[in-house]
Amino acid sequence: MRENRPVRSSFWRKFARNRLAVAGLLMLVVMTSVAIFADAVAPYSPLEMNLGNAYAPPGSEGHLLGTDNYGRDILSRIIHGSRISLSIGLVVVGIAASVGTVLGLLAGFIGGWVDMLIMRLVEIFYAFPFLILVIGVMAILGPSIFNVMWVLGAVSWPIYARLVRAVVMGLREQEFVEAARSGGASVARLIFRHVLPNSLTPVIVTATFGIPEAILSAAALGFLGLGVQPPTPEWGALVSEGKDFIRRAPFLITWPGLAIMITVMSFNFLGDGLRDTLDPRLNKGK
Repeated sequence: MRENRPVRSSFWRKFARNRLAVAGLLMLVVMTSVAIFADAVAPYSPLEMNLGNAYAPPGSEGHLLGTDNYGRDILSRIIHGSRISLSIGLVVVGIAASVGTVLGLLAGFIGGWVDMLIMRLVEIFYAFPFLILVIGVMAILGPSIFNVMWVLGAVSWPIYARLVRAVVMGLREQEFVEAARSGGASVARLIFRHVLPNSLTPVIVTATFGIPEAILSAAALGFLGLGVQPPTPEWGALVSEGKDFIRRAPFLITWPGLAIMITVMSFNFLGDGLRDTLDPRLNKGK
């Protein structure tokens, strides 16, 4: 335990040099806390309608960000929408990273026909534009939050597979792997005990960038009517609902749009900080 303290101290010291990364991390901590305690933080129910108070401007009658066309409090809907959007991002990356890491490990370590088969499958996925492929599958399956999660995860794994494969191909001939192989370690032990832990750094960094991409993709699907369906307060769906009233109440799309932008920027800042801290090639000479 004591040996790990200098490592953690060195990590945080390097990470803290990037002020934008620290700001992104703090913002994400705040947003995650708000999402977890949305029921207690939101001033109103996200589904509570008051048609007599529709299109109330920001700051009027106790509605800090105003109300929508049904008189629902926009701030409350954005707060509850953060729970949905962040959940989508985490689940999508969890699915994609898990599948891609396992397949990348197998392709890079075993090689041969296993490598060829997995890489041909990756190329098939890359042959289609990402969003077009997602829209096509969603149009067949129908819109729902669960379909959004697993479809985005199912088409996002190739980037992790290619990344892990490249790392593993460099690790499988290293001395510590050869020593474990000479000691009689099985293939499964070599992969998951020795190779996998040394392959996780680029996966973690890529996953940090993958979460905002998943949130943006889910928002795009919601805007097109193929994602989370009303009245569920998902950020993309909020923008889609507000676009029809942009001239009368432009704040209907302004606030959820800002929520998406701030979240994406925060994850990108955090990803930049993790990449600069964990990538040994960027730390040479520092």
